[in-house]
Amino acid sequence: MKTMLKDVMLAAFALALCAAPAVADDVKAGDLVISQAWSRATPGGAKVAGGYLTIENKGTAPDKLVSVSADIAGKAEVHEMAMDNGVMKMRPLDKGLVIDPGKTVKLAPGGYHLMLQELKGPFKQGDKVPVTLEFEKAGKVAVSLDVQGVGAQAPGDGGHMMKKMPDHSGMKM
Repeated sequence: MKTMLKDVMLAAFALALCAAPAVADDVKAGDLVISQAWSRATPGGAKVAGGYLTIENKGTAPDKLVSVSADIAGKAEVHEMAMDNGVMKMRPLDKGLVIDPGKTVKLAPGGYHLMLQELKGPFKQGDKVPVTLEFEKAGKVAVSLDVQGVGAQAPGDGGHMMKKMPDHSGMKM
């Protein structure tokens, strides 16, 4: 009985290790630390995907995310979703996104995010999608987005949580 319980516990532990999602490594660029970079799998034929990550400024001066690019997308922009008179609107941040010193900015569903448009192929769960972020001071920074499940709300979610915000990954622009 004791041996069987031990075998079951070992098997459960091994299964948990295999099921654990890969998490993107932190990327350091100057005074910035970029972490938790992820995206969602896209349904067949989708031409748009969002990218999400966290940027921490450990320095004493502000920096600004001025642009994003990705080989898999014909067009990539930094976007903001915000309520305007009771209507959720999405718009590009043409002047960039400031990361103040000592602050952390989270790009997440329903707020600031990377908008990857004119996709040249689907994002599949488990993929790593390379993107290049360009900052005013830190310069160009290569980051990989870990692709989670279609309905994921956070890195490592795998798409199992219920959606809280509209998903625009299947939206045509």
